[in-house]
Amino acid sequence: MEQFYSFPLKMHVGGPDTPIVKEGQRIKRGECIAEPKGLGAKIHSSVSGNVVKITDSAIVIKPDDKQSEEYVKIKKCDSIADTVYEAGVVGAGGAGFPTHIKLKTKLSNGYIIANCVECEPVLHHNIGRIEKKPEEIIKGIRYAMSSTGAQKAYIAIKSKHLEAIRVLKNYLKNDNSIQIKELPDMYPMGEERAIIHAIFDRWLEPTQLPADADCVVLNAETLFNITMAVEYGKPVIDKDITVIGKLKSGIEPNVFFQVPVGTSIKSLVEKCGGIDGEYGELIIGGPYTGTSQDIDAAIVTKTSGGAIVTIPFPEYKGPIGLLVCACGANEARLRDVASKMNSQVVGVTKCKNVEEIKGANKCKTPGHCPGQAQAIMYLKKQGAKRVLISNCSDCSNTVMCCAPKMGLPVYHHTDHVFRTVNYPLTRRLPMEHES
Repeated sequence: MEQFYSFPLKMHVGGPDTPIVKEGQRIKRGECIAEPKGLGAKIHSSVSGNVVKITDSAIVIKPDDKQSEEYVKIKKCDSIADTVYEAGVVGAGGAGFPTHIKLKTKLSNGYIIANCVECEPVLHHNIGRIEKKPEEIIKGIRYAMSSTGAQKAYIAIKSKHLEAIRVLKNYLKNDNSIQIKELPDMYPMGEERAIIHAIFDRWLEPTQLPADADCVVLNAETLFNITMAVEYGKPVIDKDITVIGKLKSGIEPNVFFQVPVGTSIKSLVEKCGGIDGEYGELIIGGPYTGTSQDIDAAIVTKTSGGAIVTIPFPEYKGPIGLLVCACGANEARLRDVASKMNSQVVGVTKCKNVEEIKGANKCKTPGHCPGQAQAIMYLKKQGAKRVLISNCSDCSNTVMCCAPKMGLPVYHHTDHVFRTVNYPLTRRLPMEHES
């Protein structure tokens, strides 16, 4: 069976890139194949081969039978930000914001924050990279500090990652400009405004950016990619990814480092032995914010964090209410889950902390919930006999304080994921977080 690599023209915030290659053209690994015309990032081929198809949404390349790890290096630039632009570096944690723009922020009295939280449960590739090679991430922090003029940096990481913290502390023992900030294990602790609140005890408004707090927040793998660009001239052509779930290899995470962008997710699943029998869906991303995709079409992109194969959905054919939260699934995803459960949606409402900004849901204080009793009462009045929620850890805690008392059982849209891998369900918070 012939193998092809597909490169979406939109792997970043902003509009789709414009192809700079033609069908039939021969391409080398690392060669730029598309450029942004506005906000965006360059796209480079992760394989050597021939361009076989160009559409409005993707460039398809048939790879050579033999591939090399060598690559075409990006052109040398005078500034770190320009180097990062040439390399096509974007936020690798899922958002895909072009990193060169962040690195042009002036932070003479500000901070670089390394987001090493690995916010989504079941993903392990960021922590795995820190444990194996922290130096590239630390170097990335220093390059970001140099580019922005920041005099200090924080590494935000969950306190449960003891080995990663030990490795980082050992590497940083003579560097007082970079400090480690340990955070609790709750979702969405990796959200930018949640991190800034945890470090500085300050809430940014939903309309504000980290720059308004004199901060630039960069994901761990993004920092790694900065180092690769600056020191080795390497464009973003490879991606770290976690593959986990209902696999013949078991439920333990499979971490793949530096997988060529454009690789089929199905091929990675097959490297894990394949799917173990009947399954529910394939989620690309994390349990909370990932999207359900066709396993035959899903590919690795610059922002792919995980590939999760789940058990089948539970069935509930009765009336159900949807509680939408800005920190998790949106209404469309909740309706998708309800449909796969064969449920009848009779009411929809939003978490009281949601604020709509330019058509997107934003949480006023991510991870800190004011209570959900009013929303649950509304859904019950709409005829719901059960509720399906997409809330963060704290919001789910408040739902569980009221919904069962009203006779409404609760599903969380991550339940089928966490049941697959034997993780605790998103319900009540541990005692230390309830105070």
